[in-house]
Amino acid sequence: MRKLISRRRVILGTAAAAVLVAAYAGIPRQADLRAFDPAEMARLETAMWRDYYDKRYAALFYHLYASTRTQFGFSLLRSLHIAFSAAEAAKMFQPTHSRQEANAALPALVAYYRDYAAAAPVAFDVEQAARLELDWWQARREAVGPRDYGLTIARVAALTYGKSVDDAGIRHFGVTRADAMAFRDAKGEAITEADWVAIETKLVDAYQSLKASVAH
Repeated sequence: MRKLISRRRVILGTAAAAVLVAAYAGIPRQADLRAFDPAEMARLETAMWRDYYDKRYAALFYHLYASTRTQFGFSLLRSLHIAFSAAEAAKMFQPTHSRQEANAALPALVAYYRDYAAAAPVAFDVEQAARLELDWWQARREAVGPRDYGLTIARVAALTYGKSVDDAGIRHFGVTRADAMAFRDAKGEAITEADWVAIETKLVDAYQSLKASVAH
C-alpha cells in the first residue's frame, strides 16, 4: 500500500510539474524589439555567426533562442518557434548557389518575421521583410559591396521598427553590420580569436546606433 501511495505521489508530482512548465512556457509576455542591450546583442550575434560558419546548427538554434528570449522578451514557446524558423532559414540557404535556389529559405523567413511582428512598435509587411532579408543574404554572394547590401539591412530595420530608411542611425547600423560581415568574409579560414573580438566590437557599434534610433 505504501508503495502504491508513493507511486501515486510521484505521478501526481510529475504531472503537476509538467503543468507548471507548460503554463510558464505559454505565459504571455510584453515582448519588445526595442528592449535589447547593444553589447549583449552583439555578443550573441557574434556567437551565431561562428555557429553558422562552423555549421553548428544546434548551437545556432540555442543562441537564436537566447537572443529572442533574453533581448526581446518573447515567451519561451514563441522564442523556440522564432529560433527554429531562423535556424531553418539559415540551414536552407547555406547550400544554395542561386537566388532561385535561395528562395527555398523564404517560407522560414516569413514565419520568422511573422512571429517578430508581435513585438514590433508598428505593423509591417512580414513578406516584404522576409524578401529584403533574403536579398541581402544573396547579395553577399554576388560580390555586392557591404555599403550596398548594408543599405538593404537598413531597409529591413527601418521596416520592422517603423523608421525612415534615411534615418542616420538606421543607416549606420546597416552599413556597420555589413562591414563586420565583409571583414569576416575577407578573413575566411584564417580568421583568429582576435578577429572575432574585432567583429563583436563592430557589432556593438552597430547595435548602439540602432538602439539610439529606435528607443524613442
